[in-house]
Amino acid sequence: MARAQGARAQMALAFETTYGTPPVGGFTKMPFASTSLGAEQPLLNSELLGYGRDPLAPIKDAVTADGDVVVPLDAEAFGFWLKAAFGAPTTTGAEAPFTHEFQSGSWTLPSMSIETGMPEVPRYAMYSGCVLDQITWQMQRSGLLTATARLVAQGETVGTTTSAGTPAELELKRFGHFNGSITRNGAAIGNVVSVDITYANNLDRIETIRSDGRIDGADPSIAALTGSIEVRFADQTLVTQAINGEACELEFAYVLASGESFTFAVHAVYLPRPRIEISGPQGVQATFDWQAARDSSLGRMCTATLINDIEVY
Repeated sequence: MARAQGARAQMALAFETTYGTPPVGGFTKMPFASTSLGAEQPLLNSELLGYGRDPLAPIKDAVTADGDVVVPLDAEAFGFWLKAAFGAPTTTGAEAPFTHEFQSGSWTLPSMSIETGMPEVPRYAMYSGCVLDQITWQMQRSGLLTATARLVAQGETVGTTTSAGTPAELELKRFGHFNGSITRNGAAIGNVVSVDITYANNLDRIETIRSDGRIDGADPSIAALTGSIEVRFADQTLVTQAINGEACELEFAYVLASGESFTFAVHAVYLPRPRIEISGPQGVQATFDWQAARDSSLGRMCTATLINDIEVY
């Protein structure tokens, strides 16, 4: 009897035309490091009395389908997660390379069907109505560069054969921390130790009464773009900005030698006044837990730009 192994696991993704209805084709094989996406249905203990000390049988509660997917930041597949986070991009370019610009502020987000497969069991789980709630990643000096996408799904359907057909495969062109750079108001910013970036759609689950126990949808509410930036304390630039209550633009970029790039521009970043601690004889560091807001001149909070050979997302 075969036993499931993560090394043989597969993931395929396609955007839905109708929420909660998996498309019949158009799936793409997605690279991923791990996933907790799944459906669960807890049991409710019986509260009834008069039947002795032994409890009566429990009853089923509502179904909850959600979880995280850890994915690499790469030049092609990451565009699918950006579309899930911000909506369809504006694409320019008559031929490769193409420039895909994703903007925050969309009132509607696309839903996805995601299938995870364990062929040796076999078990193929199709999660329909997947909407991206949050995406987060970190910039640092070394290590593997990955992002975590938090999803809210409508439900799970499990089968012994795949429903994704033969998914299209992408060329994996992965960004690394070595390819990263940070600018503030267009100028390179130094002494940065690490940066955390979190974009949240703050989904509102529509939990109506249904015979199947599923939700009716997941609607985006006020978005949030937050994070932290840890720096070696070398000058007063960021502290002065925090004290004055001013906003700056931070741009996080990754560029490959082959020409592909990913740029995430946060147009209005506000910094809190940090506590400057001297904890020992070594260098002094300061952490700014920043927040972003809508830039009045651009009319949005952030812009993600992906340049690659993919014509359409």
